[in-house]
Amino acid sequence: MKRTLTLLVLLIIFVAAKGQTIANLSGTVTDDKSQGIAGATVYLLNTNYRTVADKEGKFSLQNISSGTYTLHISAVGYAAKEQSIKLSGTMRPISFELKDAGNQLDEVTVTAQKYEENAQKVPMSITTLSAKQIKDYRLWDLKDLTAIAPNLNSAGPGDSRTVSGIRGVVTTSYDPAVATYVDGVNQYGLDTYIPQLLDVERIEVLRGPQGTLYGRNATGGVINIITKQPTNVVSGFAGVDFGNYGQQRYSLGLRAPLIKDKLYLGVAGVYSGFDGFYTNTFNNSKFDKQHFFLGNYYLKFLATSKLSVTLNAKNYNNRNNGAFTLAGNPADAISEPYKVNQNATTRMIDNTFQSSLAVNYAGNAFNFTSQSSYQVNNRYYTTPIDGDFSPLDAVSVINNYGGKWNKVKTVIQEFRFTSPASSTSALKWAAGAYGFYHYAPNKQGTYYGADAALLGAPANITTVTVNTDKNSGEAVYAQATYTINPKLDVTAGVRYDHEHKNESVFGTFQPNGADVMVSQADTASHANFNAFTPKLSVAYHLSNDNNLYGTYSRGFRAGGITELGQDPQNAPPLYSFKPEYSNNYEVGSKNNFFDNKLRVNIAAFYTLVTDAQVPTLVLPQAITITKNAGRLNSKGAELELNATPLKGFYIDYNFGYTHARYTDLNVSNNGEVLNLKGNKQIYTPNVTSMLALQYAYDLGGTQKVKLVARGEWRYLGDQYFDLANQIEQKGYSKFNGRIGVDTKSFSLFFWESNIGNKKAIDYAYDFGASHLGNPRTYGVSLSTNF
Repeated sequence: MKRTLTLLVLLIIFVAAKGQTIANLSGTVTDDKSQGIAGATVYLLNTNYRTVADKEGKFSLQNISSGTYTLHISAVGYAAKEQSIKLSGTMRPISFELKDAGNQLDEVTVTAQKYEENAQKVPMSITTLSAKQIKDYRLWDLKDLTAIAPNLNSAGPGDSRTVSGIRGVVTTSYDPAVATYVDGVNQYGLDTYIPQLLDVERIEVLRGPQGTLYGRNATGGVINIITKQPTNVVSGFAGVDFGNYGQQRYSLGLRAPLIKDKLYLGVAGVYSGFDGFYTNTFNNSKFDKQHFFLGNYYLKFLATSKLSVTLNAKNYNNRNNGAFTLAGNPADAISEPYKVNQNATTRMIDNTFQSSLAVNYAGNAFNFTSQSSYQVNNRYYTTPIDGDFSPLDAVSVINNYGGKWNKVKTVIQEFRFTSPASSTSALKWAAGAYGFYHYAPNKQGTYYGADAALLGAPANITTVTVNTDKNSGEAVYAQATYTINPKLDVTAGVRYDHEHKNESVFGTFQPNGADVMVSQADTASHANFNAFTPKLSVAYHLSNDNNLYGTYSRGFRAGGITELGQDPQNAPPLYSFKPEYSNNYEVGSKNNFFDNKLRVNIAAFYTLVTDAQVPTLVLPQAITITKNAGRLNSKGAELELNATPLKGFYIDYNFGYTHARYTDLNVSNNGEVLNLKGNKQIYTPNVTSMLALQYAYDLGGTQKVKLVARGEWRYLGDQYFDLANQIEQKGYSKFNGRIGVDTKSFSLFFWESNIGNKKAIDYAYDFGASHLGNPRTYGVSLSTNF
């Protein structure tokens, strides 16, 4: 495999090098007063050509293949700018002017279609968040994205795993409905998923199915996270955050060249902990005290100006003394907020490691990327965890069976070719191949104690279930955009996926003091699934700042084989369920006004989900039984507005409306079939709304000192947590704010979240166990950049 890859890269270099002519680009980056901007970043999109301006704002890029490129220029405190530029031979120095960020919005670059381009030109709904916006919103976790992107909702039961849905497409199983990518690496499932955010350059939220380019589990959309990479300039950051409930967070990062223009290093880490929001009334102690460490490490080698190799590693280590902060029912959660009553307490150990190797070649014939990744997660409870969420000695769950078990591993490989950055052709394209292997040996025991009879279960007995998954798959895809004329583009794409799943099961039970007996013999089953996901879109450019589009896209969530539960009679294992498909029809308009002082994007969508996978959580052993049980229709509209009407005054407003109902839904209920046709989708607020107002008063000086005040209003509409629509949370608002000082090199802010201390159900299981959103928190944050 390594030899084949080496030969392929060498062949690409040889073909791309033939007949090329060379150009040089130099110039100066200035402000609106013609003063050079030191430290400005100059980058040719979809290439390895990147540099930083000197103290006079001057820069130089050498030995570039002639052609037409898009130049991206950015600097701290200034609005990012993009400009098309034609390079050929020796050129005169060019001056580029950036405007103060307080007067103009950034021009945003995204990689939604597997190559870098202006977000306003992409014919789909995309929410983008820059590093500055991530700081302004104080985003520490992916769960915090709720309502920042229209029609996006994220929630969880308190164990640091997030269930995300977009436009009513959501799931509670371990196969997500919204795919997450970090630095180009697919977070395969909730096991190997890293929810925390560290040293992030930008976040892209792609709404609607993205099966053509992203494949499996992108039925609702995709969240792309891109972290900052090292350059020729030594830079770094440090931060400390303190708050109530014993909150503390320490972050540190450094990016530096080890060999200028050749070898670069990036290291970043964050430690966070707090004393917990919940009290366990069983023993009057803090319940959910926790802490974690996340590290991100880069080593980038620029072999030539066209060929780069990047090695990246991430490790996430989480410790939680109360993973499931659940009241027995919604009424108790609201009347006795942030209290649980559980007799079996334990500590969750959650260790995740990810590594990736990316090879990127930017040539004048085509660009090539190879992305290889390895992910492993080991998650267990040191002692049995409460399975009935009560003070009874009824049910507890055991999964600490040693390192062989509950250690999930995933290997992913993607090869991708795209049109070159220097191309003048009317055709832009991307094509590639994708493959994965996933291994998950899960062993879990359920102990029924002395009080189990009160719940209708046998007492003093242990059942053990073993589910071993071995899944693999491969895919090929291609997508092309053809510019018919300067005003009209057409994009078409297709992807074909094939997956093979193999599952083996084994079950035993053991009464106290007796021998182990087999309840389910060791047996296995396999299944194959195929998926075909096309895409078609038309974009019409009224002007350079006003764009209309219409899109059809398809996504799929992988099929699978049902696991073994404790009761094989009522939940027989090893039957397969089909892939779930989502078909999305969307029209939209993207607009910039008043020299990028106002941006207004609107969209309307209609989504049809067929063969809807309906997962049922079987407790206490937390086994998910999934069936293709229905069809879902979701329709709605979205608005995104960003404006700088006055210098230093920012307005961000996002609004989403979703009407998601099942047109066909039949689920099992105590041996009978329950028809729930017409019921609304779970975990889907009918409205998401977010308004942020920020004003930065410029005090001037070389440090560009600014006094900053910010307020946020977030609203989530009515939503249900069970398919029967019996567990409901009515719409509610939350308010956040912060005030402080921001300078060129450091910032100091006082902040407060959920100012009104609103108590609302954030997550609930269909049997009623409920988790509240976070209470009122406040604190102080100090950070520096160098």
